[in-house]
Amino acid sequence: MRIEEYYPYRTAAARDACLGYLDGLAARRWPVVSEERRVPTAFGATFVRVSGPVEAPMLVLLHGAGATSLMWAPNIEALSREYRTVAVDQIGEFGKSVCTQPVGSIQDILTWLDELIGALAGRERVNVAGVSYGGALAALYALRFPERLEKVVLIAPGATVLPPPAQFWVRLFVIGIARRWGLRAFLRWVFADMARTDPQWVEATYEELALNMGSLQRHKAPIPPVLTDAEWGSLRTPTLFLVGEHEVIYSPEKAVQRLRGVAPTVRTEIIPGAGHDLTIAQRSMVNERILRFLKEERVPLKAYAS
Repeated sequence: MRIEEYYPYRTAAARDACLGYLDGLAARRWPVVSEERRVPTAFGATFVRVSGPVEAPMLVLLHGAGATSLMWAPNIEALSREYRTVAVDQIGEFGKSVCTQPVGSIQDILTWLDELIGALAGRERVNVAGVSYGGALAALYALRFPERLEKVVLIAPGATVLPPPAQFWVRLFVIGIARRWGLRAFLRWVFADMARTDPQWVEATYEELALNMGSLQRHKAPIPPVLTDAEWGSLRTPTLFLVGEHEVIYSPEKAVQRLRGVAPTVRTEIIPGAGHDLTIAQRSMVNERILRFLKEERVPLKAYAS
């Protein structure tokens, strides 16, 4: 078969370079003992990193756009103490998952995610946490497959709550015409707190994204929609929404105000001292909020609405 039927990379050399890079990154940054698996799905074998106690409740972790399961490295040690964490490489994207069928729509991704969760947990409910693009997928999955879920954590989910501002799209356009300068400028804008406190982290993130963009075959990633009031109001899964006070992909205050008005099952909180980088810039606080929410007794829907 052609190389693109196994990985979404342009060439075998690009594939080997990226997989070697990711293995080296994992060896340096992943702080806990993990089992690496490839889980069969109709879209290909999905790569996951499984950590934590075998008998603990399962927590599936979805990364942001352009990243991999390694995005969770700053949080995985804390989350894996009491949960069976499964950090996922999204199918068809940069990472170690094998893509045998193109992912052409959000519905395709949700179908893939449901197959993956079914293979991992059977009929047991799981918790799901997602950052940025992964947060959008978690919200959409909760709407379509609520019976699969115990609780959901949405960390600065892309779109879903509010549309990105014009500046977001302008900056993406600049990346298209001046990748090196545009990508660095975009990262300093969206991860402003980390750019100020740890410029080397931003540079490392740039190197990973540049490798990603230069290695993957061209494809259009499905863009998550902004959910309607009715969709948010129909959400039945207890949900935690976290957003940094310096978030730039939408106004954190307006996002929280909207959710408090239309989504009775969603608990909201603005995290100080962070923007879109809140899982890194404020990792201890974010970890604590996630764990506290997950360990609380599940509250009946009527209690949320009261």
